[in-house]
Amino acid sequence: MVLRMFIHGLESNNQGTKAVYFRKNYPGMLTPNFPGSLDERMAKLRGLLSEKSDILLVGSSFGGLMASIFAVENEPRVKRLILLAPAINLMEFTPYRETKLQIPVHLYHGRQDEVIPLEDVQSVASRVFPHLAFHAVDDDHYLHKTFEKIEWDTLLT
Repeated sequence: MVLRMFIHGLESNNQGTKAVYFRKNYPGMLTPNFPGSLDERMAKLRGLLSEKSDILLVGSSFGGLMASIFAVENEPRVKRLILLAPAINLMEFTPYRETKLQIPVHLYHGRQDEVIPLEDVQSVASRVFPHLAFHAVDDDHYLHKTFEKIEWDTLLT
């Protein structure tokens, strides 16, 4: 059985719009809270997913960075990544930029994103994720117009 988890962004929490949406529409999907530094957040993520497999991760912004790092470190255990304006342009992802992750990755990024530049993310994603479906959408960083229109029923199976 697929284990689904949503990882929120840096200045969000598990009470944010996306986490609430997933809890309401996909009962059983994990939406933990990740406070603290990247190291603290990654330690919690690794602990929650310890000895789990067939993992499907949805990561938003800083949560996309976390999901990407986890997937690179644990590729055989991860089924799919869905990234929403992921912060993979940050220097914290630099050690992973030479990796070629062989799992399917679906990435949604707003053309009007003023927090994380689309071009920077697209450049990194195209190198690291050879099996990438990249969706540049007419939206902002938070994907307000796009989020609920994403084909979640298909992506989360």
